[in-house]
Amino acid sequence: MVQSVELVLDATAEAEVRRQWGLLRELGLHAPGPDQRPHITLAVASMIWPRLDKALGQQDFQPFPIRLGGLLVFGSRAPILVRAVVPSAPLITLQHRLFRVVADCPGIPGNVRPEGWTPHVTLARRLRPGQFDAALEAVAWDKDLRATVEGIRRWDGDRRVEWPVSGGRTTLPTQPDTQGR
Repeated sequence: MVQSVELVLDATAEAEVRRQWGLLRELGLHAPGPDQRPHITLAVASMIWPRLDKALGQQDFQPFPIRLGGLLVFGSRAPILVRAVVPSAPLITLQHRLFRVVADCPGIPGNVRPEGWTPHVTLARRLRPGQFDAALEAVAWDKDLRATVEGIRRWDGDRRVEWPVSGGRTTLPTQPDTQGR
């Protein structure tokens, strides 16, 4: 079971990331599909208690600019290709504040704790050694992409359901399960 708190991007940035996903899928890579949404994960847990959604939504949030920068590869056994998100004071401050709300939830991996978090947007998963050159050629660019963080969403990976916490727009008219802790 995986649940997360994520930032959603403006429509232009989202369209550019989706375009890159399409290029990578055409190469046979494991890029997210059209039913998924580009995002920046702020916190992950095996369960984020529904009672915390109110506290998450009460956090001060205003849209703010970010930059999507160069490519990074995470991991070695099942590498993940990502677009770095250039750290900024508003981004780091927001991640710290929202992480504190969910910090006691079960199953939080170290890579989303404030001291281990690297902001990014995932482009492809489970890359094989022979796929790196083609992947890089397909999505590398020389300039950063300016974007705006428009909102915060919650994502339930098991049910594949998202819902807004603050600001932004949703891709599906879904509502959270309000049962539970």
